[in-house]
Formats: sequence, C-alpha cells, structure tokens
Amino acid sequence: MGRYLMYGNTQFSDERLDPETLTPDQRRRLERDLSQVAQQTRELLPPEFAVGSDLTAGSDGPQATVAVRPPIGPVVSAGYTPQSADETIGEDEQADLAQGLAASAALQVKQALSNNTNPAAR
Repeated sequence: MGRYLMYGNTQFSDERLDPETLTPDQRRRLERDLSQVAQQTRELLPPEFAVGSDLTAGSDGPQATVAVRPPIGPVVSAGYTPQSADETIGEDEQADLAQGLAASAALQVKQALSNNTNPAAR
C-alpha cells in the first residue's frame, strides 16, 4: 500500500519505486485514481476552492499529489507514493483522502479568517 501524507506540501516516503517502472496502463490507472480523489474533493467544497491533481516522476519514484487552493489561506495537499507498480488507490482510500483534504482546506480558511479579523472600532 502506498504512503499518504498531508503535511502542507511535504511528501515523505521510505519506500522507493523507480519512476520508469510504471507502464502507460499503470500510469493511466493511477492518474484516474487521482482524478477521482480530486473530483470527490471538489464535490465536498464550494466552487471558490480550486482542486487539482498531478502525477510526476520524482527522484524517489512516482509522486502523486492532490492539492486544494482555498480562496484564502495556504494550499493544502496530500502526497501519495505508490510502493508497487500495480498499486491503485481504492474507493475507500479515495473517499478518505477527499474528506481529509476538504476538511483541511476548510480549516485553513477558518484559521486565515480568524487571523485577519480586525478588532472592532471603539
């Protein structure tokens, strides 16, 4: 099973998979799974939140990321590093990722708004 991380934009993994290991079919399958996570995340958030996904060949293997840019506050992302070439993101894992990203993005907005509130005039 891959490793999921939701620490801002930082991804950690102690398992490595050669980026060239993915066949075109495996890459399409992983891209489809990422697209599903992004779509589920969009459905949980208002349209002001921008959601995207990306699959790149990093130095430690394929790097999958789904990110949310809230209307205010920092970007929230979830990184995923598959540990085997045939690995996919299951439906339950997709839902968990989408819910976690949506909750984190909403919290970023709440924190940004509370940090930007000006005291009432006296």
